[in-house]
Amino acid sequence: VSTRWDPNEPCRPNIDDAPVFYPTIEEFEDTLAYIEKIRAEAQSFGICRIVPPPSWTPPCPLKEKDIWEHAKFSTRIQQVDLLQNREPMRKKNRSRKRKRRRHSRMGATRRRSNSSSESVVTSETDEKFGFNSGSEFTLEEFQRYADEFKKMYFQRDCSEDLEPSMIECRKWEPSWEDIEGEYWRIVEQPKDEVEVYYGADLETGTFGSGFPKLSSVLTGNDADKYATSGWNLNNFPRLQGSVLSFEGCDISGVLVPWLYVGMCFSSFCWHVEDHHLYSLNYMHFGDPKIWYGVPGNQATSLEAAMRKHLPDLFEEQPDLLNELVTQLSPSVLKAEGVPVYRAVQHSGEFVLTFPRAYHAGFNCGFNCAEAVNVAPVDWLEHGQLAVELYSEQHRKTSLSHDKLLLGSARQAIQALRELHVLGRETPGNSRWKRVCGKDGILTMAVRMRKQMEEERVNCLPPDMPVRKMEKDFDLESERECFSCFYDLHLSACCCKCSPERFACLKHVKNFCSCQDEDRFVLLRYTVDELQMLVEALEGGLDAVKLWASKDVGLVSGIDCDVYLSKWVQDSEVLKFEPAQPRESFSCSSRVEEKVDINTPYLYGHFSSEVSPSECQPATKLKASHVTLDSHNNVVNVGVLVMENRTNSEQEACIDLNLDIVSDYPATARKSICDSDSSSNHS
Repeated sequence: VSTRWDPNEPCRPNIDDAPVFYPTIEEFEDTLAYIEKIRAEAQSFGICRIVPPPSWTPPCPLKEKDIWEHAKFSTRIQQVDLLQNREPMRKKNRSRKRKRRRHSRMGATRRRSNSSSESVVTSETDEKFGFNSGSEFTLEEFQRYADEFKKMYFQRDCSEDLEPSMIECRKWEPSWEDIEGEYWRIVEQPKDEVEVYYGADLETGTFGSGFPKLSSVLTGNDADKYATSGWNLNNFPRLQGSVLSFEGCDISGVLVPWLYVGMCFSSFCWHVEDHHLYSLNYMHFGDPKIWYGVPGNQATSLEAAMRKHLPDLFEEQPDLLNELVTQLSPSVLKAEGVPVYRAVQHSGEFVLTFPRAYHAGFNCGFNCAEAVNVAPVDWLEHGQLAVELYSEQHRKTSLSHDKLLLGSARQAIQALRELHVLGRETPGNSRWKRVCGKDGILTMAVRMRKQMEEERVNCLPPDMPVRKMEKDFDLESERECFSCFYDLHLSACCCKCSPERFACLKHVKNFCSCQDEDRFVLLRYTVDELQMLVEALEGGLDAVKLWASKDVGLVSGIDCDVYLSKWVQDSEVLKFEPAQPRESFSCSSRVEEKVDINTPYLYGHFSSEVSPSECQPATKLKASHVTLDSHNNVVNVGVLVMENRTNSEQEACIDLNLDIVSDYPATARKSICDSDSSSNHS
């Protein structure tokens, strides 16, 4: 270590502290309930600390000898003096560039982005920004290296003539305030090169978690209690009430925690979590970690300040903030009117970050932390805005927002059914009930998504065919828009010219040059179905019964017709007025054709085909225009009638298909519900 601490020029930011919460043992029992309790107070700071009850002391498997002394992890080199003050790559003097080994880690994928609190950088940009690969260490080796670095950097000149003072001098260690002042001096007013290592984004599935994991056989000791705890980050994302529980894949860093092994000055730069998720970070052991947070409602203010003060960097790389390689002093942000708050995390403490809250920070010495994302129901509104922003930025997503939204809605409706129809009151059912109702946060999120989908469907070409999306359309692989990478769980545009290529409803016109009749749209739910979903969440009992019953396969064909008939008669949703500039079209009642959805078709693995119907302008689709034959999987446009059925027909699995929707306008492309579409695989 050639550089030394300069105590005469500290640059410690003068900012306020984020709030600290001390839950009681009882409050600590329900993780998401406690986060919900403190949200109103803490969210306006962007971040907060949570100090567990003194009795909560989980054992750390990382300290076991086999891992501590033998398990190796890779590191990255960070040049701290260039985190804020660096020239764009095109302006750099090549003689200043130091040669590093090429980064050898596997490239980041769609399922691994800026998640888990303190991610530092994706591997594709490591070499470009100087975050190159470093040496491999065991925890024992890294602690030795980190402690020696800190000791040498902050050592004070001790006179050998004064033995008592020399002993006191050698015992002296810098406070976190000393380290903070020196860190920002290096970042803001660099005089020398300062390089450190950081073991960041280490997959716990490979290296191991700092929390005990539940074994196949309970041992009856304390480890079992911590293995099943809601504050164990291995369990956190899939807790009851977390919408991430509806994601089927174990997404590294989002649903599977990441480890962070730090040393003095190792940094995580300004960023928000993927999809604007919450994140929870737990410090297993070691020296403090200093965090800085900006409230989510001030995200654009931070972005504007960063662009103002680092214009050359943003000119070269417009999405610079997505790269997690740039710091800007909290003092500068504060001067620009951006509220910034500090949190000093100690061993055994949690730091919670809120949706779209920019955060950054650094470590005060050797430490080990673990982080993962979580999504309570109140996150859904933020998540929807995130995917719309990603679409505008042509940025890949990390998960399917619509899958989480629809999974939450189905679970809530099942809870409402159990409460109001079966009389089953459970904590889980009550939790879901609280987010429903006309003003419930889940209801509002689904209503907002329905309105978006309706506007986009209304703008489709009037002669473009529409087909029912198969439930497993995106089960095996992600489906995303060729242009903006929008997730296509709810709807997609396809064409015969490119069977494995898809577009979102916003980019249908840019998809290909084929005629509209060669292209078609897949809908998992129609606008009417989404409207009915909203009504169920609002508490409409008939809608609840239909959705909940078909979701668990309890409703027969005749019962379904009863619900459908009553729901259609009671609501006026089948009157449609197509959005301009499209002409107003709707289905003629003089259509007799039947369609067998099981007819083989070129795109059979994506959709169930429905045939064209004759259309006339300015016609309203009434309830009498639709018949459903669940036994024969046939849609009939005729009169909705109740018929006597055989026992076998009554026992048949219902299949409520899309109406015959290919040639009438977007708002008229309606049916009530589809039993396949509400499968848990959706």
